Formats: sequence, structure tokens, C-alpha cells
Amino acid sequence: MPDILAWIKERFTPVTALPPGSYHLEAAPDDGKPYRMHLRLQADGSGILVVNAATILHLNPTAAEYAYHLVRGASADEAAKAIAARYRVNREQAYGDFRDFVDRIHSLVETEDLDPVTFLDFERIAPNSTALTAPLRLDCALTYQLPEGADPLMSPSKRVTRELTTDEWRAILDKAWDFGIPHIVFTGGEASLREDMPELIERAEHNGQVCGLLTDGHKLDDKAYLHTLLQTGLDHLTIVLPTNDEPNWQVIQNVSDADIFFTVHITLTAENVAGAEALIERLEKIDASAVSLSIADPALEGDLARLGELVADLGMRLVTDLPVPYSRANPVAQEVAEDEEIPGAGRAWLYVEPDGDVLPAQGMPDKILGNLLTDDWEKIYQP
Repeated sequence: MPDILAWIKERFTPVTALPPGSYHLEAAPDDGKPYRMHLRLQADGSGILVVNAATILHLNPTAAEYAYHLVRGASADEAAKAIAARYRVNREQAYGDFRDFVDRIHSLVETEDLDPVTFLDFERIAPNSTALTAPLRLDCALTYQLPEGADPLMSPSKRVTRELTTDEWRAILDKAWDFGIPHIVFTGGEASLREDMPELIERAEHNGQVCGLLTDGHKLDDKAYLHTLLQTGLDHLTIVLPTNDEPNWQVIQNVSDADIFFTVHITLTAENVAGAEALIERLEKIDASAVSLSIADPALEGDLARLGELVADLGMRLVTDLPVPYSRANPVAQEVAEDEEIPGAGRAWLYVEPDGDVLPAQGMPDKILGNLLTDDWEKIYQP
């Protein structure tokens, strides 16, 4: 298969770049597998294309223009006409090239874990390795409250003294959308303790943002509540398992039976690591397709690596960049202590505390970038 980006570079003459901005596409329900795309055009004409909040493609100016026409819903004829008018290429050739581009993008949507570099000749980049004009994800801690009897490892920070109102969170979601952030993750504490969480998911859905939730799952044994979350627009779920108790298997089964992508997060401790292998194998048997792992003690790094390999051997996806809700024994804080910097933190994603303060990532309370209610984005986001 020819390298379409190299081919484009050789054939097309540079032209005036399309104006910078953000463009979004959500597939119609009758259009096969549902998907969302978010295209951010940069000032130099290049683009960042985010497919289902999972695959990030860095596009040169010409490929970004192909993506622009795709995301805006242009037909192949309309795209070919526009492209032929801007570049020294006939319409028939532009038509074929656009169709090829669209087919490759749809392959990313339809094929689980397809590597765009190997199979599609697209350049896939790490979200922290290129200049961005806005983050790709905003992690929103709606509350630091926890259910009664919650895992003590999840005890939240005491620094925050108030929680934002529903209207204030709506304003933050709108502000994030206007700034070009396509992906929202609600976390905590336990985000589902906020009665307005379905309303906030609905607001993100109304904006067009991809929306995820991190939860201990204690309210998801109620199938009606889970159905409400799905109907308001929730796109993906992460269930954080307790470190000191048996998982609620009914909750995991309910989510597995629902039409939503979900991840199960396991924190390895000295007390539970011996049973972690059997736990992961049981998750695979009930079709939990993705697992996130972290450790409460650096001494468990060898176990973390071993269990990560088990996840891969079982054909499950290992998710590594979730804003798991911790303060004490926080794996993010441990990484900061060792490396001084988390790749992507403060650039590819930001973390909002319950009072609106913004951190580069969860677990970095000493690095407040500003407050989303009172400060401009230009002050907060300086990648």
C-alpha cells in the first residue's frame, strides 16, 4: 500500500492553508459502527485528527484538508471539486485520492487496535510529542466525596473547600468546547455522588464532546441508572476496583452487557497482588476488553510489568493514562517524584478540581495553573 502522505507531498503544490479551528463529526446511527472525529486545524495548515478519543493522527496540510472535507460531511464529488480547485490535480484524481483517504480512516474506526502506521501508512504520534493549541482531554473531578465505607486508599485531598455548582460546571464544559477540547472525563472522589452528573454528561453530549466516567461502580448495580447515563451520552466507562474487598461482579457484568466501551482499573497492593492474575483472567472471561493497572508501592513494579504482559497475552487492551482518583499513594504523584514530569500532563490533558482549579494532572496539587471560572485559557494553558 503506498504511503499516501508521502505521495501527497510529492504531487501537490503548497497553497494557502485553511483557517485554523476545530471541526467535529458524529456518525449517524444508521452509518454502521458509531464514531466521532475531531479535527483541529493549526495555523500552519497541519492538523490533529482524533478518532473516537483513542487514535491521534498528525496530518500535513494536504491530508488535513482531506480530513476537513470528511469531517464536514462533504461527498466525494464535493471534496474532489474543492481539492481540484486548490491544487494542480484533475478532479478524477482528487476523487480517487479522497475516497482512499476516507477508506483508510474508516478502517481505523471499524478495526479494533489497528495500528495506523503499519497498516494505513499514517503517521501516528504520542499526544505529548507535538505542539498543540489546546489539550485533547479535560479530566473533571466533580467532587472529592466518597461513599460510606469506601476504600481508604481513595481518600481525597482536603485542600479543596467547595464544589462548583451545576451551572458553573456547565460553563466550564462550554468554555472547554469553545477552546477546542473534544474529550471530557468525569472523575472524583466518586463522581456519581453528584446528582447532576447525568445533566453534565448531557451537556457534554450536546456540545459534541466525547464523554467518559471513572467510578467505583456502586450506583451501576441499578440498571436503570446505567441506562440513564448511556441515554444522556456517556461514551466510555472506567470501573475502579476496591483494593481491600471483592469486586462487585454484578456491576461489572451489567456494564459488560451494556453497549459501551469500558475499562477496569486495578491498583496493586502488597495485600491483593497475589490474587491479581486470577482477577484479570476472570475479567477476560466476562468480556472486559480493557484493563488499567497502577501500584500503591514502587516495590511492586515487577508485578506491574508481569501483569501487564498477562493483559496483552489475553488479548485485552492495557490503558495507561487514566486520571484515576487518588491522593494518598497516588501513582501519578509517585511518577512526578521520580521523573519530575508526566508526558502529556499540562499539554495533552488537564485536570480540574471540584473548585475549578486546574492542575497539569491529578496528583499534582502543588502545580495550580489557574482557575477555569476566573482565569483565561491563555493563562492556564501554556504548553
